[in-house]
Amino acid sequence: MSNINERLDKIIPKIKEDKFIHGKGLGNEISFYVFDYEPKYELKVRNYIQHIKKVFDYESTDRKIIEFDLYKMLIEIAKEKRIFNRIFEMEQKQGKTALFKALTTFAKPEIFLQKIKEQMGDHNVVFLTGIGKIYPFVRSHNILNNLQEVLDKTPVIMFFPGQYDGQSLQLFGKLKDDNYYRAFRLVD
Repeated sequence: MSNINERLDKIIPKIKEDKFIHGKGLGNEISFYVFDYEPKYELKVRNYIQHIKKVFDYESTDRKIIEFDLYKMLIEIAKEKRIFNRIFEMEQKQGKTALFKALTTFAKPEIFLQKIKEQMGDHNVVFLTGIGKIYPFVRSHNILNNLQEVLDKTPVIMFFPGQYDGQSLQLFGKLKDDNYYRAFRLVD
C-alpha cells in the first residue's frame, strides 16, 4: 500500500465524483467500497473520517454521510436489550469462550441491518467503521453481504484495518475474514 496520507487525500475527491453516488459502472454493480489500510494507522484514519464528515456537513451538499461504528452499535444494542452489564459478569464467571458464543449468537447481521435502516433518514452515503474493534464477534463480510439487500443503491465505504485485494478481506493483514468480491477498492 502506498503512503497513507496520499491515499486518505484521495477519498474526498472520490466521494465528490458523480459515478460514486450514482453507481460505479454500466453493469449495475452495487456501490460498495473498501478503504483498506494498515492497522497501525487506525487513529489517523478515524481522525480523517471526522474530517471527511465535516467537509460534507453543510446544508446544500448532495452528499449526506452517516457513520455506523459497528462496535458502538453492538454496545448500544446490548444496552437496549439490557444484557450489557451481564456481559462482564458472564466473562468473569464462565470465561471468554462462553462470552464469545453468547455474543456471536446475539450479534446477528439482521440486528445491525435493522438499526441501520432505522437511522438512515435522508443520508445517501454510509461509512462503516469499528471493524477491527468488533472482531471476532461480528465479521465484516457478513455485514456487507446482508447490507446489500438493504442499501443496494446507497454507496457504502467500509474502513477496513487490513488488506482487501478485490476478492478477499484479511483483517489486520493476518486473519482471513472471508471472500467478498462485490466491493471495489475505494483507493489503490
